[in-house]
Amino acid sequence: MNKEFCYIIDQICREKGLSREKVLKALESALLSAAKKKFGGKRNIELTIDPETCAINVSAIKKVVKTVSNPREEASIEEAREINPDVNVGDIIAVPVELHDFGRIAAQTAKQVIFQKVREAEREAIYQEFKDKAGTVVTGIIHRKEKGIYYVNLGRAEAILPKRETLPGENLKRGDTVKAYVKDVKITSKGPEIYLTRTAPEFVAQLFKMEVPEIEDGIVEIKKIVREPGERTKLAVISHDPSIDPIGACVGMKGTRVQGIVRELRGERIDIIPWSDDPRMFIARALTPATVDRIGINEEDRTAMVVVNDQQLSLAIGKRGVNVKLAMKLTGWDIDIISESEYAKIKQEEAEAAFGGESPPSGE
Repeated sequence: MNKEFCYIIDQICREKGLSREKVLKALESALLSAAKKKFGGKRNIELTIDPETCAINVSAIKKVVKTVSNPREEASIEEAREINPDVNVGDIIAVPVELHDFGRIAAQTAKQVIFQKVREAEREAIYQEFKDKAGTVVTGIIHRKEKGIYYVNLGRAEAILPKRETLPGENLKRGDTVKAYVKDVKITSKGPEIYLTRTAPEFVAQLFKMEVPEIEDGIVEIKKIVREPGERTKLAVISHDPSIDPIGACVGMKGTRVQGIVRELRGERIDIIPWSDDPRMFIARALTPATVDRIGINEEDRTAMVVVNDQQLSLAIGKRGVNVKLAMKLTGWDIDIISESEYAKIKQEEAEAAFGGESPPSGE
């Protein structure tokens, strides 16, 4: 019986990926519940399972008395000294209980509680495994879609990827392999819930960390990253090693590193710019791919006036204003962009105002 019991325990451990110690504790709790039911409800019962032999040992906890009035809770001094010769009246003793048969109800109870406890232990194991993966990228397979939520199979667990957390226009199908960022892991009454996203800026940052060893090793640092999912991502990087070019490290040989990330993001544009403590330089770089002609800044209000060539204006602002909006998020500055012709007109008006409405003299 013990050999068979040991085999069952080991099988549960293998199938559920649980530690033997946790399963033994779950079984002890389950069998104790069944034993109490068989031997009288609230009776003080102890049950242990030998971790080596899997032998089940059941004891009734009783008080040693001269005369027994309640056999369920008391043991005579003579009975007690057969177990332990040094025991005295008033001591507490564990009296072994013969466990011939739990009975049908007890066995059913044990089965139900074992299932519950093993399930709890399995949920806890999954939570412990995935709570440390929060803030990282995982790969899974789309299992199904229900009510605007993709359910992603991660092996031992199923994760939640809401449709709103996928890229614009992205339509994932059952069986598709997908990478996503673990946004949060929570314990609920139904077990651990793993929430995924593909829209967070951190998702792109982690993809770069996976693709660029210099970022993983801390040589190159992503100082800040901002994103408009499906449109554009801007990240500012800095190298802590003068011999390493942060842009080159992120782009990779012939663009292989960044191209892999762009493919994962379904063609989303990525601007990698060098970090700078000089606000003028940083703002100019943040407006990539546009070229900036001149910049004026107000450090107190953290506002900037940027002048670009007329042909560069739409590029600097970007489609639906995305480029300038991301540049403002990246730099933390409020940026106003005007064209060269508009700038020239403003200067002309200012000059005319200074000369009382007349055109300023030309030459000397």
